[in-house]
Amino acid sequence: MRTPGLVDLQVNGFAGVDFNSGTITAAELDRALEAMLATGVTTCLPTIITALPHELEARLTTLDKAIGESRLGPLMCPGYHLEGPFLNPAPGYAGCHPPEAMTAANAELVVGLERKLARPILMVTLAPEVEGGIALAAALSRLGKVVAIGHAAADFETIVAAADAGATLSTHLGNGLPQQMHKLVNPLFAQLAEDRLMAGFIADGIHIHPKALKSLIRAKGFERSILVTDAVVAAGAEPGRYSFAGMPVDLAADGSVRQPGGVSLAGSALKLDDAVRNVVGWGIATPGEAVAMASTHALAAIAIALEKSGIALPENEIGWSPELRVVQARVGDVIREFAATAAA
Repeated sequence: MRTPGLVDLQVNGFAGVDFNSGTITAAELDRALEAMLATGVTTCLPTIITALPHELEARLTTLDKAIGESRLGPLMCPGYHLEGPFLNPAPGYAGCHPPEAMTAANAELVVGLERKLARPILMVTLAPEVEGGIALAAALSRLGKVVAIGHAAADFETIVAAADAGATLSTHLGNGLPQQMHKLVNPLFAQLAEDRLMAGFIADGIHIHPKALKSLIRAKGFERSILVTDAVVAAGAEPGRYSFAGMPVDLAADGSVRQPGGVSLAGSALKLDDAVRNVVGWGIATPGEAVAMASTHALAAIAIALEKSGIALPENEIGWSPELRVVQARVGDVIREFAATAAA
């Protein structure tokens, strides 16, 4: 089977490399992107999480420099996903994002950060209920950014208002939520009910139970569903302790990533081709549907932002074995061949 390359809209790091470190080099970035290419990813949005403004600037500018000086970065990284700092700081909603760095919505912060970069911030995840959240969604939409909702306690009316303002996506729907909520009147149902929102799902069997994921995709609709990883530095690496955005995180043997002693998850160790195989194995989608959720659906979610930024992605293609293992990846003039058992 040959398909378009996979597109990961939310990846914080990979293969022992932290995109949020503020010290990443071109060589480190190429190591991470080579490892991602082996999982079928030909396009990704390196994701920077909540931090203080000076930290965001340092992390983004260092990452931007590394991409520009790397071999694969200019081919695979058209822009960035800024996840925060306009999120809900309440327990359960904040996740591993530092609440003390969260702030009221401020479009100038995004614009100011982007001025220092060679590549655009293509996507911003925000909680629309925070002060100025709806106005920010409208401002970012006018600027051609993808406005995504995540780590949010927004009710039905606020989600509708956010969609009216230009929000088009839910970031890792089903996660970034407390364990205890009203059984029906909650941010999860509010986002499922809004047909103008596509939704990203982390199909690792840890963030969302497989049967629950089946229900969520059915409710959102296959055509509006996207597979994402929310991968951090520990993805594609051995179990152990790593540094993610300045905080220690532990990759356990079961594949979960948490802060030491923490209960909530701190991103994932998921690889996008594993997500494809998982939803097929769980009976949620056919191979073609699963690949579409990780490729063409994801690309559709950012197509307008790419167009408004004048970005044309290089040609790309993935070859799959009958067991849905990546055996070949092509992006631009870069071609890689892999053994069918490499991802086993």
